[in-house]
Amino acid sequence: MEKLLNFIDGSYVEPISGDYIDNFEPATGKVYSLIANSDERDVELAVKAAEKAFPIWSSMSIEERSAIMVRLSEGIQNRMDEFVAAESRDNGKPLTLAAHVDIPRAVSNFHFFATAITHFASESHYMEGLGVNYTMRKPIGIVGCISPWNLPLYLFSWKIAPALAAGNCVVAKPSEVTPYTAYLLGKVAKEAGMPDGVLNILHGLGGSVGDAIVKHPKIKAISFTGGTKTGEYIARTAAPMFKKLSLELGGKNPNIIFADCDFDDMLSTTLRSSFANQGQICLCGSRIFVERPIYDKFKEAFVAKVAKTTVSNPTDPKAILGAVVSKPHMEKVLSYVELAKEEGGTVLTGGERVLLEGEYKDGYYLRPTVIEGLAYDCRTNQEEIFGPVVTITPFDTEEEVLMMANSTQYGLAATLWTSDLKRAHRMADKIQSGIVWINSWLVRDLRTPFGGVKASGVGREGGWEALRFFTEPKNVFVKY
Repeated sequence: MEKLLNFIDGSYVEPISGDYIDNFEPATGKVYSLIANSDERDVELAVKAAEKAFPIWSSMSIEERSAIMVRLSEGIQNRMDEFVAAESRDNGKPLTLAAHVDIPRAVSNFHFFATAITHFASESHYMEGLGVNYTMRKPIGIVGCISPWNLPLYLFSWKIAPALAAGNCVVAKPSEVTPYTAYLLGKVAKEAGMPDGVLNILHGLGGSVGDAIVKHPKIKAISFTGGTKTGEYIARTAAPMFKKLSLELGGKNPNIIFADCDFDDMLSTTLRSSFANQGQICLCGSRIFVERPIYDKFKEAFVAKVAKTTVSNPTDPKAILGAVVSKPHMEKVLSYVELAKEEGGTVLTGGERVLLEGEYKDGYYLRPTVIEGLAYDCRTNQEEIFGPVVTITPFDTEEEVLMMANSTQYGLAATLWTSDLKRAHRMADKIQSGIVWINSWLVRDLRTPFGGVKASGVGREGGWEALRFFTEPKNVFVKY
């Protein structure tokens, strides 16, 4: 059985412990590879490699670094089929989703920041009769990047690419649930000519290797995407060490639908925004609020479409939904369906496990679920489920739906459907969210800031925001 080794100092190496973790294929429920079970000793090796590489990487010209990262992006593109198959198998998502979203966006991330760094300008401030200030942006040094399981290579590259482009060396940890494409990335980095030790990829559990990355005194910044509870722990641990922190955490996003929307466009997009990647995207709109005049029309049309959605194995070209990522996660999602029933909700469609045949009979498949009749402030409507489960709720006024939309501890993203331009701007201004999509969903421009408010995180990723995070400003004054 294949072993997924650590990538340290330009080479694949066994974990010092010699221990491995089972890697399950969600579509079949079977173990298909073994993951290095790393700890603080492996982190120390990676930090030493990064220390050695930092003077080389940070002193390279921007053009040299850019060229290496462009080659890295091209390397993934050239291995597209291999990366797509690995992502689909490791995560349980349909091949078509990995081929059209995950891996192409990872390619785009590396290419975007490879070229963005060549346009990243500093500032100067002229002082009349005195002199001039100019500001330099210097790489931090060694940074830690910890990414989640839902969009494995996409979000892994979203952190690593700007960190590398800015001249830092990276100690990175992918999720132990979906490590395979991160494992493959080491080969591509080596082939692209990246100096040894610049990018180090460690596998293992959050409580061991992840914790060691957060606590290591020579790792000066942490970029983390994952659960809010883990984010709280990282903040408590890293803040007293004066590390820079970028935390992209949970979401419980509202999808607000007014009666004057383009109904057909809204309906097809809402199907996608509810259940894309089995609902395992932090940006999915899991709370759907519908203006009362079209509530019944929406419910009938939406439930009919959801009920016809094909749930199948990831290689089935007809699959709209594949497997959720793990057995514990499947059980968590199902427990929330039961909770919704206890809270007075009615399951309009879905709510159960899907049992396939043959080699997929033990896979982790769930029917997409629509629930109505719940109070806006019940647990089902307040806690992040992160699966193919949505609730639908009618509303009468802007004030009412704003109150419900803003009622959670989260504030990551929101979707708003209306043909009234004034209303669109008015609502977007008042929704407590880092991102608002009007008459659309998941339209991403890599130049724009990405992140949330409240318990959805600290800081922003994307564009100049990411390059600023991974650098430190130094002001220099020159007297005339």
